Amino acid sequence: MHKTQKNNTVQIFATDIDPKAIAKARAGIYPADIVADISSERLSYFFQPESGGNTYRVNKNIRDMLIFSEQNLIKDPPFSKIDLVSCRNLLIYMNSELQKKIFPLFHYALNPGGILFLGSSETIGDYGNLFSVIDNKANIYERKEYFNNEHKINISKIFPVGTSIRTATPQMVEKEVPPLKLPFKELTEQTLLKYIAHAATLVNDKGDLLYLHGQTGAYFELPSGEPGISNIIKMARKGLQRAISIALHKATQTKKTVHSSMLSVKINKTFINVNLVVIPVQTSLSKGDNSSLYLVIFKEIPISEEQQKELSWNEKNISESDAGIQIETLTKELQDQGEFLKTANEKLENSNEELKSFSEELQSVNEELQSANEELETSKEELQSVNEELSTVNTELQIKVVDLSRSNNDMNNLLAGTDIGTVFVDQKLCILRFTPALTKVIYLLPNDLGRPLSHIASNLVGYDNLKSDIQRTLDTLIPKEIEVQTIDGRWYMMRIQPYRTLENIIEGAVITFVDITEIIKMRETLSDANQRLLHMAVIIRDANDAITMQDLDGEILAWNPMAKKMYGWSEAEALKMNVKEIIPQELKNDNLKLIQKLAKHEVMEPYQTKRKTKSGSIIDIFLTATALVNEAGEMYAFATTEREIK
Repeated sequence: MHKTQKNNTVQIFATDIDPKAIAKARAGIYPADIVADISSERLSYFFQPESGGNTYRVNKNIRDMLIFSEQNLIKDPPFSKIDLVSCRNLLIYMNSELQKKIFPLFHYALNPGGILFLGSSETIGDYGNLFSVIDNKANIYERKEYFNNEHKINISKIFPVGTSIRTATPQMVEKEVPPLKLPFKELTEQTLLKYIAHAATLVNDKGDLLYLHGQTGAYFELPSGEPGISNIIKMARKGLQRAISIALHKATQTKKTVHSSMLSVKINKTFINVNLVVIPVQTSLSKGDNSSLYLVIFKEIPISEEQQKELSWNEKNISESDAGIQIETLTKELQDQGEFLKTANEKLENSNEELKSFSEELQSVNEELQSANEELETSKEELQSVNEELSTVNTELQIKVVDLSRSNNDMNNLLAGTDIGTVFVDQKLCILRFTPALTKVIYLLPNDLGRPLSHIASNLVGYDNLKSDIQRTLDTLIPKEIEVQTIDGRWYMMRIQPYRTLENIIEGAVITFVDITEIIKMRETLSDANQRLLHMAVIIRDANDAITMQDLDGEILAWNPMAKKMYGWSEAEALKMNVKEIIPQELKNDNLKLIQKLAKHEVMEPYQTKRKTKSGSIIDIFLTATALVNEAGEMYAFATTEREIK
């Protein structure tokens, strides 16, 4: 209508047996991905976007053309006065018995000249008497009019009495139909037909009987043999066969009325004279319609008893004196026979031409079939090759699937074995994957995949910047580390890093949580120990005794300020010395015995001994020695406290 600039009233009945399908179609809503199948012009012309562009709805002017209805095509009454029936790829699921019921229903529903549109795998089958082909390839057919009552549908037999037949009116409102009155033309024609004595029959171009009117028994008799198609030439009585054949042939060739007068027809033992008229019948209102139907009219001419006796006597006894009459009769019969032979010859020539044309068509079809067969063979070989390639690709894919499955298993076991909580998010911060250890930090379930990470409750204390920190890492591509604590008191090192593909494309972020609770505790312990050591260092620094520390070889490891004051060596100098350098020669063995006793964990009482100063003088001191042992209980050094005796 848009192209032809016509404004027709269109009404479309969309029917289905499934109420859910009807409800969905009635809504007229389509997903956003229809943009891939519909041009932008058509999309903007026929659809309206909704829900922020996530769906499209059909425009109201299109929706107003449609009436949706639940209908069982097999059981429910059909619509009527329809111009087009589109029933595609439905009949292929029905057997022949159902199709015998459905095709007459389609014929009943369509208006004269209505169109039937079937699917690519469907045809009208044996119902060529109901539909004519418009486009055989596209399966488009046109409704035919009835020429006899052989296939005319009787709705009352298909549907129970009282069932209302749907009528496709724009308002779809049932109105009470008043009793119909025949127009004057039909009334006149029906009255005339009752009083016309002429017998007549309607035939096609081959002479097959379609309709009989009046008393036709005087002109036809059943031929011997098996009954087949009722043909007017085969059933005509003696004296009519040649005349009907010649007249019907002339009428089919010229499309004009043909007359044959004074034909003598023998009925049992009597004769009648008949005038024969063959009239082409116009089957449509179009003047240019080339009809293939003909009305054969028999006009009986009254004959006297004398003529009856003369015909009977002539048939039985023709004397030599009546040779002229016999010659005249034979001449007329010869002329009729010649005309009949001429007609038969023309028919034979036409048949030969048709057979020749049909043979050429068959030859052409055969060549096309051979070509198609060769193409099919080529296609078969190509398909075999493609099948082999697909088999190879399928094998490779199966190997890759096995490798991928093994890699996934290895990855899952690796992530689970490291006991590191890890979560992968996309650029919209939606969860893609996570490890079981993460559930200790963030409350996640398997069905949380795809949800935004911000919607999930975390187990962290005093930290609410997870979303902003992840977004900052995605924006700057700078990793971030921060120590966080959970409600149960455990500490984790949280690392946020960009998720990079093998092509170095950022597709999200990876957040890991490493348990550092023990490290935190150790750090606190070391801090306390360092604090205690600092306190001890202050005590040692401010002590009034010389305090030193030596390893088992006598190398000095510690030297406090009082030791410097007593012996004269600075701390830097003393740390490069051995204790033997400050012990007089005669006491060096005593120092060795001291180390041996300390190694045996023997308690050493303070004792008096001597030491040498930097200036070379010897001073008397009280010495207290203490063994320093490791976790295994082994002595690795010892400390001494020395006080000068004055």
